Amino acid sequence: MSGGQSSGFDGKAFAAALSTAPGVYRMYAEDDTLLYVGKAGALRKRVGSYFNGSPKNRRIMMMLSQVARMDVTVTRNEAEALLLENQLIKSLAPRYNVSLRDDKTYPQVLLTREQWPRIALHRGPRAVPGRYFGPYPSVGAVRETLNLMHKLFRLRNCEDSVFRNRSRPCLQYQIGRCSAPCVDLVAAEEYARSVHRAELFLEGKSDLLAQELAQSMQEASDALEFERAARLRDLITSLRSMQNRQYVDGRAADLDVLACAMQGASACVMLLSFRDGRNLGTRAFFPRTNGEESADEVLAAFVSQYYGEHAPPAEILLDREIPDADVIETALSTAAERKVVLKWNVRGERAGYVELANRNAQITLASELDSRGAQQARSDAVRDLLGLAEPVKRVECFDISHTMGEATVASCVVFDAAGPVRAHYRRFNISGIEPGDDYAAMRQAIDRRFRRAVAEGGPLPDVLLIDGGAGQLAQAAAALVELGVEGVMLVGVAKGVERRAGHEALVLPDGRELRPGAASPALQFIQQVRDEAHRFAITGHRGRRQKARMTSKLEDIPGIGPRRRASLLKHFGGLAGLKAAGEAEIARVEGVSAALAARIYANLHGLSVPDSAAE
Repeated sequence: MSGGQSSGFDGKAFAAALSTAPGVYRMYAEDDTLLYVGKAGALRKRVGSYFNGSPKNRRIMMMLSQVARMDVTVTRNEAEALLLENQLIKSLAPRYNVSLRDDKTYPQVLLTREQWPRIALHRGPRAVPGRYFGPYPSVGAVRETLNLMHKLFRLRNCEDSVFRNRSRPCLQYQIGRCSAPCVDLVAAEEYARSVHRAELFLEGKSDLLAQELAQSMQEASDALEFERAARLRDLITSLRSMQNRQYVDGRAADLDVLACAMQGASACVMLLSFRDGRNLGTRAFFPRTNGEESADEVLAAFVSQYYGEHAPPAEILLDREIPDADVIETALSTAAERKVVLKWNVRGERAGYVELANRNAQITLASELDSRGAQQARSDAVRDLLGLAEPVKRVECFDISHTMGEATVASCVVFDAAGPVRAHYRRFNISGIEPGDDYAAMRQAIDRRFRRAVAEGGPLPDVLLIDGGAGQLAQAAAALVELGVEGVMLVGVAKGVERRAGHEALVLPDGRELRPGAASPALQFIQQVRDEAHRFAITGHRGRRQKARMTSKLEDIPGIGPRRRASLLKHFGGLAGLKAAGEAEIARVEGVSAALAARIYANLHGLSVPDSAAE
């Protein structure tokens, strides 16, 4: 459903024609720019509230003055509205919505869905079939959880390529952290019970888990299976011991604590997590407020967006009441298919946790603003040093890394006024050039980066840093001219005569050299960006070089042709799986004899080839 197309949009008439069903509304400017996306438990009431003449804050009034039309999408319930709102905010980035910065992935626990499930740390898209638990505030919290899981339930954590090709138990079995399903030392039924118990534990249902274990222990005792009963008794003891140490308000709890601190239009949301009473630590988020100055609104947007993507706990404590709390609570409960409660004005120990989160939010925001201020000052110094008319909003830097021309990799890192923008980092595997030709490598990388930007209308930097002197700079300039890219300030960062930090020369396209010195804030900023590009390039180069050398080792082994090499890599799921396999496992691959398996194993591990396998 759409509103009028003119700038004189009649919001009252549009709202009056809407239904009272839940849904999502979108506001557009005259040039069809999306201004705002919102959810509503009742569309007519919510949209009408914007045009009822009551006082609005400056941000809302500015937004409403630009509205030329509106669209709405009716949903079946508030949970669908919340989900759709989050999807649109993330994909379309409306101008006036508070948005959760999502340039990092959140660590989770993955329990795979297969015959012998694997439990492991996971980051990134949920591409692997299975159950995902979390997110957790930090990788350390995930590892602590996994450490407990392996001790309690002895589930495997090895990759499938290793699991499928073992002939004897690994060290994890020897130290009591895995039941060795890879070599059938545990029955499928028993392993499935361990998986079920692990799921109960990760869901925060330790009391139910303890009851099930106690019942199983009694059944084993009645059946005179005293060894199994003793193992279950030890498991219950470990579980109870852990529960006695970790609790909130005297009982196990599954909750998150959220507090929001604001200074001007900058915000920090602090998340303190408890799962099954275990304190998993804190994590700070810095949402883009897009002009919103109300901490209540920012926290409400955070709760909607964050728990729209991540499973909420049973209880969420807030440091303040938020708008549409009842709508959000209902939507989260519906999506989670269980009761989710939002609380504020809590007492006792929970109030202490809210205060702790609030204090951490205030301190973290102050530190972040100090850091941003210093970063902005250095960015402004770059503008002044280079004589630019406009503020520097985006800086990119390219670096080339290789070893004697081998496995050449180019890196591109991106910084804005707030610091590194890691989601925009890129690496380029360089090919088709003379080994060691840094000039050709730089030109190829620049061409690939900006050709795509020109074709797709992607962002261009205000300043483009090239790690190198006049030669590399000339190649970059030529590539930009060939692509028709204008308005980008090119700067070469050449090492000084003594190659010492602070003695760098900044080479400009007109031949001038600037030597601002080690005390210059502008050079300090450029060094920071250049060093990050260097680190990112080296990391990519080392990975590519290692892969190439491993592949080369296979190619150098007599009796290994392209077909057999492909068969080996496919069987073990890659080089890592092949290297982790023993001689017996390698010999199981079709077409690989015991002698050839011995040669492969020896070459991959730097061992001398046995005489029996040398023939």
